Amino acid sequence: MRILITNDDGIHSPGLTALERIAAAIKSDDYHFARTRLLALENTIGGRVLPTDYLQQVTEFAHSRGLATHLDGARIFNVIVKLKIDEPAAVAGFDSVSVCLSKGLGAPAGSILMGSRALIADARRWRKALGGGMRQAGMLAAAGLYALEHHVQRLAEDHANAEHLAAGLREAGLKVTAPQTNVVYIEVVPSHIEALKAHLKHRGVLASVAPRTRLMTHMDLPRAKVDAAIQAFREYPHWPS
Repeated sequence: MRILITNDDGIHSPGLTALERIAAAIKSDDYHFARTRLLALENTIGGRVLPTDYLQQVTEFAHSRGLATHLDGARIFNVIVKLKIDEPAAVAGFDSVSVCLSKGLGAPAGSILMGSRALIADARRWRKALGGGMRQAGMLAAAGLYALEHHVQRLAEDHANAEHLAAGLREAGLKVTAPQTNVVYIEVVPSHIEALKAHLKHRGVLASVAPRTRLMTHMDLPRAKVDAAIQAFREYPHWPS
């Protein structure tokens, strides 16, 4: 296995995997096995922020075992805003980082890969070999630049809206996981899923409802719409008492 990705191990917080478990997953130097070469982490993961001390510990461990490190930082700017740290501190210890420009930042499309010159040269070659790439992509690049220049600090508004949404749903009687950034999880009794979905649709809220439902706040969701969603959930007439 070339890529080792951390998951929730059921003991630690979501996204945190014990070093012992990572060590156990590294293949021995045996030609019967593919070499383990990369440790990949995601931050945020499920809307939760990985502690910086954990990141330092796990990346140092990976490097000590000869592994490269990659950060799936699709929502890394949520981390930066939440922890009030700068970009270098948020990605310290990683050999490569990917960032999504549409998740939270509001660009229509696009992601960025960062790393050494040699890594980026290899990435371009693999992108070409796999049929990737776009021509006349300047308009999308301009949108991405605008998002980076204007939409980072406003993520704090999304975080505040998520806290407001969680509080409102909790008052309505739902079991809610407290958000750290812009992701709110609620638990729905399976027998109520279809009825709740129909109720929300009737109130103008289209939702994919599951026993553990993820709700997300973003720049196109002002506080008034958050309040409308809270009210729609409150008006569901069949919540268990």
